[in-house]
Amino acid sequence: MTTRSDGRSNDELRNVKFTRNYLDHAEGSVLVEFGATRVLCAVSFTAGVPRWKSGSNEGWLTAEYSMLPRATHTRNDRESVKGKLGGRTHEISRLIGRSLRSVLDMTSLGENTIMIDCDVIQADGGTRTAAITGAYVAVADAIEWARKSGLVAPSAVVLRDSIAAVSVGIVDGKPCLDLHYDDDVRAETDMNVVMTGSGKFVEVQGTAEREPFDRGLLDELLDLAATGCEHLTNLQIAALASGK
Repeated sequence: MTTRSDGRSNDELRNVKFTRNYLDHAEGSVLVEFGATRVLCAVSFTAGVPRWKSGSNEGWLTAEYSMLPRATHTRNDRESVKGKLGGRTHEISRLIGRSLRSVLDMTSLGENTIMIDCDVIQADGGTRTAAITGAYVAVADAIEWARKSGLVAPSAVVLRDSIAAVSVGIVDGKPCLDLHYDDDVRAETDMNVVMTGSGKFVEVQGTAEREPFDRGLLDELLDLAATGCEHLTNLQIAALASGK
């Protein structure tokens, strides 16, 4: 087993940290850190649903993702200044929304809307996986806020499961877990895996950047991701149980 530029072994996650209630005004907020990658996840919980959902007795969840100008080594222009969102931003926003909706019981939510804002403060690889993993914790807190506020029934099981995500890839010919930037730029294969806490797959995004990979290597990467997501799930549980 080799050691990567940040000192981790190939099957090791970065140091993961959740700081709950990071913002004073959001119904749920978490600063999630995957090593040097930091994403602020803020959840707004509001009564009512989009017009097309009105009268359905179901709620809705949507998400937006963005990266601050100095989240990377050089400054990037704000997309609001450019006048349009980039394809990557759209893709990741939709991924976060799909991922969280997969574990949400819309009927138990009632005609309420959950809006997730994920802003990357600092990027060192894996921003989308960190956003999904942190957003779950923020959503869980927002639902508890709604329960105490009478917007959700006390006994309603709104979250049917937890959700977490991690990246895996082939770096220097070896399967690696939770790619940081140095890994990502050298990866021969790059994959993002979203899983529920009960071990089911929600989404798998995999690309061979150079050499195609076979079924055996795919299975090896998925096993590595499953182990990583299981560990992230345990960290989420611990964070939510901390009472902070």
